[in-house]
Order: sequence, then C-alpha cells, then structure tokens
Amino acid sequence: MKTLLLLRHAKSSWEDRSLSDHDRPLNERGERDAPRMGQLLRDEGLWPDLILSSTARRARRTAELMVADPDDGTSDDDTEIRYLSELYLADPEDCLAAVRRVGGEAQCVLVVGHNPGLEMLLQSLTDEWHRLPTAALARIDLPIDIWKDLEDLEPGSGVLAGLWRPKESS
Repeated sequence: MKTLLLLRHAKSSWEDRSLSDHDRPLNERGERDAPRMGQLLRDEGLWPDLILSSTARRARRTAELMVADPDDGTSDDDTEIRYLSELYLADPEDCLAAVRRVGGEAQCVLVVGHNPGLEMLLQSLTDEWHRLPTAALARIDLPIDIWKDLEDLEPGSGVLAGLWRPKESS
C-alpha cells in the first residue's frame, strides 16, 4: 500500500498583472494557509517521504512553507522536494508519470500542483469528484507495492482516505 497526497498550491496573487502565470507569488492568505496545511500533515501523521512540486513560483513557495518548522520557520532538511517542470499545469497522466519515476522506498509522496489536473487525477484514482480549492489536500491510499505499478492500476482503485480544505482545518 502506498499513500499519494495531492495538494493544490496555496492562494496566489494577481496583484502584479505583468508577471507570467508561472511567476505569480502567493498572496497573504496563501502564505498563511500553506504552513497550516503542513501542520495538518504533521498532526495527522502523514508526513511525506518525498514532495514533488510544480516549478511555478506559487507551488514552490507552498511546498517550502509546508516543510518549514512551525516554531522557527527553518526548513525540515529531512524532506526532499523535487521541482518538476512537467507538473506545471499538468494533466493527470503527467502527474502519474512523474510519481511513477519516483521509485525507491518512498511510502508517501506529496504532489504540489494545479487544477484542473489535480481534481481530474483525484477522480481518476478514486472514482470520486471533489473540488480542490487552493491549499486543499487529498489523501489517496493506493493498492500498489511500488510506484511503477501506477502504470497498471485500474481507474478507481484508490481509496480517498482524507480530504482537507484550509477553511475547514482552522
């Protein structure tokens, strides 16, 4: 059994319209929600072995804030974050391809990405559709032993074991 966590990046800012979509930062709410969702992972005992993040500025910052120590803001050096350009606005198959390449001993992988790809991936893996607002987190338990087995996983084989939205997790 493997655990896949899907996290939509925290709320981004549209203040500077001259920035490309890829370069948009988090807004104030996003800066507040990302660490809260990191704390939720700690509280739920769901700390990932590996984080795969889109290279978009808002996704990178979300991942960085999640691993930051809630007391002093320093990074948790034990958690590897891999920034993957293919996760920027990725469709479900691109997300799965990135996770399949993880290999190794990771039991729990967190993907920080974007909609609509993450909502579509959640639906494909669990046969359940749920809205994922910014900073929403979904836990999917998968009946696989190694990540490469995602290739042969039947749609709907995963179990949605948790869904948290920042407004509900306050």
